[in-house]
Amino acid sequence: MLVSVTAVGGLLAVGLATTTVVNVVATEAEGHRIESYGDRVPVDGGMMNVFLSGAGDVVLLPGFGTSSPVLDFAPLATDLAKDHRVIVAEPFGYGLSDGTQRERTTENIVSEVHAALEALEVDPYILMGHSIAGIYGIEYAARYPEEVTAFIGIDSSVPGQPGMDTQFPTGLLAAAKHLGLLRLVAAAGDGYGDAYSDHAREQMQMLTQRNSISSTYLNEMTHIRTNFERALGTGFAEDLPVLLFVVSENEKSPEWLGLHERQALSVTDGTVVPLPGEHYLHHTHATEIADGFRQWAATRAK
Repeated sequence: MLVSVTAVGGLLAVGLATTTVVNVVATEAEGHRIESYGDRVPVDGGMMNVFLSGAGDVVLLPGFGTSSPVLDFAPLATDLAKDHRVIVAEPFGYGLSDGTQRERTTENIVSEVHAALEALEVDPYILMGHSIAGIYGIEYAARYPEEVTAFIGIDSSVPGQPGMDTQFPTGLLAAAKHLGLLRLVAAAGDGYGDAYSDHAREQMQMLTQRNSISSTYLNEMTHIRTNFERALGTGFAEDLPVLLFVVSENEKSPEWLGLHERQALSVTDGTVVPLPGEHYLHHTHATEIADGFRQWAATRAK
């Protein structure tokens, strides 16, 4: 038994040494293959990357940990750009934006994104956000009500949703990345679907390896619990129009749709559009989201 255990331990050590070396070499090589896109704007001593189509009246904000918001939102942004001016913001630690040492509190993230839009002289605009951007969007709209004309959620987070009091194993995740284990997991599949070209998928995978489990990423992960605690009892202003595209059946959270229906009822003009599928609805339902947004906007323009 001792010999067997020693042999297994030796194999694991060799395997981890191999994945660590492969990860270092691959990361170095990928750094030269990642292609630039968008424009970089100075914010708080760093550079934030944004992609503009026109001056921008729809601002897209990503969910937590999105490797490249610009590429991730591309199918939806391209559709929206047919008749809207679109900006995709890549917060610090996302896409081609710099990392930062500032704490990843909702307050800091919101103020940084606003500073980038302010530098671009974007005003007014509609916020459209995926996942945790629903929490950031509440504070954003409250702090800049003269600029935000509506909020559109893409399976967006809501205050009080279950499971957000979790303590994430950031140290374990950092070790797993260093050992190259996350690269192995990522190689099993990216989940982007047919809306993305092979080239776009490759770029997003490389940016995932660069940005995931970075110090900025881990800091934001650490703040998820406290950011949700801060959001408890908050909501959008009663007079702010809200449109929410929501996964119609969430097996892990059966009350998911109901939480969004209650959020929509908390404002004068709130609409919920259930869609079948998974959390990243804009990967599989970009056309439905863009068309639904157009129809919703058209009724309010009359």
